[in-house]
Amino acid sequence: MRLSLILVTLLALAVPAVAQDAPINPIRLNQAGLLAKGPKQAMVPDAAPKPLPWTLRDAKGQTVVSGTTRVTGDDDGSGQHLHLVDFSTQSVTGDGFTLLVGDKTSRPFAIGAGPYRLLKRDALAYFYHNRAGIPIETRYVGASWARPAGHPKEVAPCFGGQDKAGNDWPACTHSLNVTGGWYDAGDHGKYVVNGGISLWTLLNLYERQALRGKGHAFPDGSAAIPEAGNGVNDLLDEARWQMEFMLSMQAPAGARMALPLGAQNPKSKLVFTPDIDVSGMAHHKVADERWTGLPLAPHQDTERRFLYPPSTAATLNLAATAAQAARIWKAIDPAFAERCLKASVRAWQAALRVPDALALGDFNGSGGYGDGDVSDEFFWAASELLATTRQPLFMEVVTKSTHFQKEALVEPSWGQTAPLGALTLALYPEILSSPDTSRLRSMILRGAGGFLKEAQASGYRQPLAPRAYGWGSNSTLMNRAMILAYARDLTGEGKYRDGVVDVASYLLGRNPLDISYITGYGARSMQHPHHRFWARVLDPAFPPPPPGVVSGGPNITSLGEDARKRIGVCAPQTCWKDDIDLFTVNEVTINWNAPLVWLAAWLDEG
Repeated sequence: MRLSLILVTLLALAVPAVAQDAPINPIRLNQAGLLAKGPKQAMVPDAAPKPLPWTLRDAKGQTVVSGTTRVTGDDDGSGQHLHLVDFSTQSVTGDGFTLLVGDKTSRPFAIGAGPYRLLKRDALAYFYHNRAGIPIETRYVGASWARPAGHPKEVAPCFGGQDKAGNDWPACTHSLNVTGGWYDAGDHGKYVVNGGISLWTLLNLYERQALRGKGHAFPDGSAAIPEAGNGVNDLLDEARWQMEFMLSMQAPAGARMALPLGAQNPKSKLVFTPDIDVSGMAHHKVADERWTGLPLAPHQDTERRFLYPPSTAATLNLAATAAQAARIWKAIDPAFAERCLKASVRAWQAALRVPDALALGDFNGSGGYGDGDVSDEFFWAASELLATTRQPLFMEVVTKSTHFQKEALVEPSWGQTAPLGALTLALYPEILSSPDTSRLRSMILRGAGGFLKEAQASGYRQPLAPRAYGWGSNSTLMNRAMILAYARDLTGEGKYRDGVVDVASYLLGRNPLDISYITGYGARSMQHPHHRFWARVLDPAFPPPPPGVVSGGPNITSLGEDARKRIGVCAPQTCWKDDIDLFTVNEVTINWNAPLVWLAAWLDEG
């Protein structure tokens, strides 16, 4: 074993030492440490109508700086009356600082490099922990989290039978070997839609750093994974595990089946079109026939597994990510790059042939990831194929798309993938004409500017309006922060970087609940995610979550009855509870941890 891998393995066994049961502190700060370069702020919920005196002290109790708070007042997002302490102009660094505000005292905190070098490593480890088809080994994760392979040698047939609405789905005649990939979230499903944005985010991190001369966040031997030491960047090794799975989900030549096409109500009777040529399309997911309970290790799952019907959205997710992989691996593994490009073009052609196979089935045992509009996936896939092939066909699709004409870029999500294409094109400005490059730049900067305006209106300085805190709000914030980071890259302006730092600080404790939403980081960090294996709270035979896992976060829009009862009356940013049963607020997923890796690596650049 190479020395670098030995060091990484030792690091992987060391969990950050934190007191996770600390009481709530009245001063809200980033619990994992403030960056020397960037905003240094604290929020203090206090009913006082006038400013309060504050003092920053060093580890010896000596005063560094003093001042008075700025009363920001009633805040709709948190339901609190807030005071702001801002000592961003201070250049001091070190450990053991404390902040005194009126009669309140903060926990000790550090000012310096911040936690991001360690956090990016732990956040990436999430994906190895959640690999399917391979044993998770003690030497990489420690004894607590080691487990046998889940769903090894997974050869899955197509689902045939009734969905929850009583629709009869005819099974296709083929089976596929779909071993590998990442488990999507707290369950054991593996999804092409959602796997796509997660994979893109990791690959985009690598590609952006390579093109901007920023080095690489995960050089070979720096991550605790089996492939470390093989001469390939470890981020790419982890991403390839998912890319191989995505490729395996492509229907073979000659495959035909009946599908419902066009806009239909998935909760009522569907109309099927018979004998559709689905060759080259991607199956939407492979998953259990029925929902399983908690706790349950992947290798203990005895449910039957099925391929669920192909969809245009899944097919375009494959086309996009395979095109992205083709250009990244071109010089690293030309044979793999060629295989990816062929699969991408084949998927693109299949999507053109069947452009309206929407994910309509309401099946038991897995998430739907339904999407009634796939124009954004067409734009994304065309953008990736344009960046890879430079063919005029894809230029025409991209520039004529309504998604290219938007005034401001919105944050990406699994159901809103057009921004992924725009961000890819921003890495290759030479592809577009000068006017189109200017339009793209303007879209990114207008989007980022809008996010900063929302942050300025927020008591906790977050780029999200109060009523927009929905399922996975922390992911929304991180994906918006990614656009802010692009704006910083494009302009060099510090205000955009400050916005990214503000999002990271919120995730790490500078929020109305005084909670770090990232396991293992901070005095009060999330401990009970909705996850079938990280379930020690339900059974001591199971492990707790490893460090570096991010919770979905507050959810005011789709809590569900059970969560609403357990949480009670809540302001948008406080609609959260650290409860393993509450998947609407405390689930963890690949598409939430992927932007955490991206942001931690970006902030670690300095």
